[in-house]
Amino acid sequence: MRAWRVDHPGQVATGPLRWRRELVPVPGAGELLVRVLACGVCRTDLHVVEGDLPVHRQQVIPGHEIVAEVVEAPRDYADIAVGDRVGIPWLRYTCGVCYYCTRGAENLCPRSRYTGWDADGGYAEFTTVPAEFALPLPEGYSDEELAPLLCAGIIGYHALTRAEVPVDGVLGIYGFGGSAHLTAQVALARGARVHVMTRDAAARELALALGADSAQGAADHPPEALDSAILFAPVGELVPHALEALDAGGTLAIAGIHLTDVPPLNYQRHLFRERQIRSVTANTRAQAREFLAVAQRHRLAVTTHRYPLDQADHALVDLARGGFDGAAVLVP
Repeated sequence: MRAWRVDHPGQVATGPLRWRRELVPVPGAGELLVRVLACGVCRTDLHVVEGDLPVHRQQVIPGHEIVAEVVEAPRDYADIAVGDRVGIPWLRYTCGVCYYCTRGAENLCPRSRYTGWDADGGYAEFTTVPAEFALPLPEGYSDEELAPLLCAGIIGYHALTRAEVPVDGVLGIYGFGGSAHLTAQVALARGARVHVMTRDAAARELALALGADSAQGAADHPPEALDSAILFAPVGELVPHALEALDAGGTLAIAGIHLTDVPPLNYQRHLFRERQIRSVTANTRAQAREFLAVAQRHRLAVTTHRYPLDQADHALVDLARGGFDGAAVLVP
């Protein structure tokens, strides 16, 4: 098979990825072998490739928004059969016995492992996944449309939950890429008013086309006070702007796995009157299935930009420079 590996983490423009030919992986006990049909290009992949996240596996194959066809399945696993289409997300393993797992918070498991970081992912023609962590997929979407749902959609949905948007409330979204453009649609379907703050003109146009009430620059003030906000851009300098835009009792959820340093906060301007900040860490399988059920009930408009698998390096360069709206998807 052909696959991309992180040869040496570094700025994506310097060529840290290598396009290689290698053997098809052999699935371990309880694992599926799958043929990759599509793999989304997530900003977390960029963090892995550029070294913003510490190396967990040397020369890993990135990619964790994987739509795939099952080629081999464990004989004793009745839920998935050869030929089925499944989703492979970021969360790959949890221990199942720790304090967090047993209270329904497996996303906080200290022994959790992740696709495309701890184990080889979907920037390849084939990959493997523990059968218990493969996800059923909603009908009515193409492979390319499904791929961004498997992290951008799931994490955005979790961030929306963490932001505690009240019924018919006002939500501010900072950054408007693959995750935000899906999250906005879920919030709008629930009756929220949505204001988008993003640097990219094409992203602002997409936000308005999807039904956002306003779209302005990344550091601009929204036209009304926010009940809740979600920061998708990995830019710590936007945290004070988002907090200032919150109404009393408002919540800011930070959706990314990586964030640049946050400037000093002023208690009166940014936090007083019970404004709060919440982080977002991965997701549980239950949350993933809940979001995919939402995507089945409410047809989401998924904006994708297709790249051949052998152009994954170009897709990441384009992602780093904000070269497209929506999400990039690799197709072997």
